[in-house]
Amino acid sequence: MTNNVLNIHDIDERAHTMLRRFYGYSSFRPMQLEIIRSILSGRDTIVLMPTGGGKSITFQIPSLMMDGCTIVVTPLIALMHDQVAALCANGIPAATVNSSQSDSDNRTIIEAMANGHIKLLYISPERLLADMPRWSNDIRINFIAIDEAHCISRWGHDFRPDYTRLSEIRHMRPDLPVMALTATADRLCREDIGAQLEMKNPALFVSSFDRPNIDLTVLPNPGTRQRIDTICSLIERHPFDSGIVYCLSRKGAESVNEALRDRGYKSEVYHAGLPAEQRQKAQNRFKSGTLQAICATVAFGMGINKSNIRWIVHTNMPANIESYYQEIGRAGRDGMPAKAIMFYSMADLITLRNFAEQSGQSAINAEKLKRMQQYAESMVCRRRILLSYFGETATHDCGHCDVCRNAPARYDASTPVRMAMSAAIRVGQQAGASMLVDILRGSARADLMARGFNRIKTYGAGHDIPAPIWNATLLQMLQMGFIEIAYNMGGRITVTDYGRRILMSQEPIMLPVPEVYTEHRTKQRKQPKTVITPDEQLLIDLKKTRTDLSAKLGIPADMILGDQVLAAIVSAKPVDFRTFAGTEGIGDRKAVRYSLPFLRTIRKSLGMTPPQIASPDITLYLLKREYMPHEIAGMRDIKQSTVYGHIARLIDDGKYTDFDRIVSPSQYKLFVNTRNADPTGYIDQLKNRLPDGMITLLLAIDRKYHDKTD
Repeated sequence: MTNNVLNIHDIDERAHTMLRRFYGYSSFRPMQLEIIRSILSGRDTIVLMPTGGGKSITFQIPSLMMDGCTIVVTPLIALMHDQVAALCANGIPAATVNSSQSDSDNRTIIEAMANGHIKLLYISPERLLADMPRWSNDIRINFIAIDEAHCISRWGHDFRPDYTRLSEIRHMRPDLPVMALTATADRLCREDIGAQLEMKNPALFVSSFDRPNIDLTVLPNPGTRQRIDTICSLIERHPFDSGIVYCLSRKGAESVNEALRDRGYKSEVYHAGLPAEQRQKAQNRFKSGTLQAICATVAFGMGINKSNIRWIVHTNMPANIESYYQEIGRAGRDGMPAKAIMFYSMADLITLRNFAEQSGQSAINAEKLKRMQQYAESMVCRRRILLSYFGETATHDCGHCDVCRNAPARYDASTPVRMAMSAAIRVGQQAGASMLVDILRGSARADLMARGFNRIKTYGAGHDIPAPIWNATLLQMLQMGFIEIAYNMGGRITVTDYGRRILMSQEPIMLPVPEVYTEHRTKQRKQPKTVITPDEQLLIDLKKTRTDLSAKLGIPADMILGDQVLAAIVSAKPVDFRTFAGTEGIGDRKAVRYSLPFLRTIRKSLGMTPPQIASPDITLYLLKREYMPHEIAGMRDIKQSTVYGHIARLIDDGKYTDFDRIVSPSQYKLFVNTRNADPTGYIDQLKNRLPDGMITLLLAIDRKYHDKTD
């Protein structure tokens, strides 16, 4: 691969220019610049970076710095469309070729690539392998970027057979560097990625997997009503943002969605059993910001590039840490605070154990489930466990998880523990967790009565203990080794030898106080009245402005400006175009397009008059940022002749003097000679020889020269 970028010494400077111009940031995150240098040098590169860590920039900026087009492989059409829309919103020419478009549209895109009009092409692995032999030699390709690269490995949690064929790229085009990117891969998976893609001495970049902005909480399942209460409290806390409720089953997702809608919240359901049109509608509403919650199975999420997801709730334990980490990583992509809550029960363990045993990789999946269980049951910092799983060592507790916040208090659980073990033995160890709780609470369910479990001595002995407390107690008994789950016998509870010894002993049994006790007590307290500060109110107002703008333009709210940018605006409180455009995270295109409505909101909150933004001043700002007139016209959706008119006014007002950057000496000479030869008819003669509107600019330049002469 040859490229003029590699022959110059200002790669870092140019990369920073692109970062500021298209993304609005003044500095790179850790490792981003090193990754950019690696791929520009033509080296195969593997990038492991958490969701929201800035992976996309590491292949998008090199593409902007190179002459050709970068091919980006991604597994989902939804992800392709989202990425392309976000790039185009930033003024970066990108496109996708996929089966949802007509053959004619796809051919047009390939032609545009061949003509150098597209910098990034998003495509699925199967489409790339089918189409690439026909056009790859006619198009200047910079490199291949493979997103969601963990899909190529059988050690990955989302293995896809189509990805394994991507090594064929090396045989078709051995000259092309390959870049593999993923947010979730343990050591075995990352080694497998390099081998599967036949990478040649790849550079490996492993960013920190820590997402300190995500608060982690695991709770014993408190029952349906309290789960819904928890979700509702999150919605109330973030009324202008969104959250995802992950459920283990389709029925569970539908049930939660119905409960939220009954309480008046804007929610939709999403799972693989719904018609494609309904799923697409729900996903579009979620991305656009019109939903407060989406209740879904794991079928939802990959391809969602939404920065202002403020919370994730798992109503059940996920099957492995990779899935869990990827799913919670969809919250707080903008770096702002987010919350991840997981409810955990023995029933989840039983269901997931059955899934693992029935899978094609039962040993691997059972081990991954075990690690997930250990995370859920942990009494140490949860973030340390996550980081350790991905090979990263934390030197201190995070302070942002439920374990760090609440060192578990303990209580004497001798009576309920012995009561539960006694009941399990008296029914011949034939009851599962749910049945055992119902026996202890004295339930009259028909199958319990039919089996005679209501006749044992401990039937109803624990009727005064709520079911959520019993569930939490059984879970702790399992963790302590008093009982086991016989997965091969329908999930029956059996008492271990250790449990039998404890049952017959007199020693006290001390267990951590179940989290549900704390939740219950907190719920009873009268909450203090919330006082909203002026900055908090401004943030609310800016989010409303964004929502209104989103509805008017028909684009997702976070694609306009993310929550992190809105927070920066609240901090800086820009009151004119120049300071607004200089806010961190606002690229030039977005500054031009969205400044006015946000400036109105800011100035109103400060008691100021509405903003007055002169159109030529915006053109001047862009000229100073080295845009050419045709680029300014495209960015502002105005004619190029209008831009030339702006520049003429700026010259007359003495605000702009860098003429030679936008008018060549030959163009000025043509203008002067033609006008001197035909003072009355020169405009008609020059109409087809100079860009539309340039004569107005040339006249202003001429006036300026005459002023200097005079």
